[in-house]
Amino acid sequence: MKFARALVWLFIATAPLAGQEGHGVTPADIQRGSQLYFASCSRCHGENGDGIAGVSLFSNRFRRAQTDAELTGLIRGGIPGTAMPPGNYSDDQAFGIVAYLRSMATAPRTASANTNAGDAARGRTIFAGKGGCLICHRVHDTGGFTGPDLTAIGASRRLPDLERSITDPNFEIRDTNRPVRAVTKDGAVIQGTLLNYDTYSIQLMDTKGNLRALQKDKLKEYEFMKTSPMPSYKDKLTAQEIADVVSYLGGLKGLTQ
Repeated sequence: MKFARALVWLFIATAPLAGQEGHGVTPADIQRGSQLYFASCSRCHGENGDGIAGVSLFSNRFRRAQTDAELTGLIRGGIPGTAMPPGNYSDDQAFGIVAYLRSMATAPRTASANTNAGDAARGRTIFAGKGGCLICHRVHDTGGFTGPDLTAIGASRRLPDLERSITDPNFEIRDTNRPVRAVTKDGAVIQGTLLNYDTYSIQLMDTKGNLRALQKDKLKEYEFMKTSPMPSYKDKLTAQEIADVVSYLGGLKGLTQ
């Protein structure tokens, strides 16, 4: 049985999981865990962790583990005599899954936690108007290039994740969305969004929408920014307005409007 379905045996609510003892959980851990969850677990458990009756993966309560180390061991080693087989995951990968599940237990719970609370039509108006989001982001053929293209964001991000990105942009900056600043040897400053990089070059989309491949040996300096240029909208929009924008973004699946 696939690892995703076998997780059912672990996440039965009876005892709270202890804190991340001795381990500093980073946004990178949570991001890695999120990717693993959606690749292996969401097909059975759903994007909200409640796809199987009686099981809530984001409740932060588990039956067979009292510590993170114990839970990580179960994810990797399985449970003899049950449907839970060993999982082909490294310690770091298993820890990432644990970190993601724990993070979702403490994810924001505002009006948009109810998928019916937001109005997508109002959200689209706020997105293009009061929020000023199109200055930096692009949806289909409209908007700027400073931030990530959001045309299909609803196909890859959960509603709570979208909400958290709006209220706390620095919580998780994915590598493919990371802002880059580079200075050429002749002093020209180039800023944009990272697309890819390797030993010799950096590929990015600059703020004018141009694809750029920069050779590292021709740069005076470069840096991958650790903070997002996007402001928090926690105090700029009401809870209902945030719910509306989240509803709008959640409906963006890459299809032509």
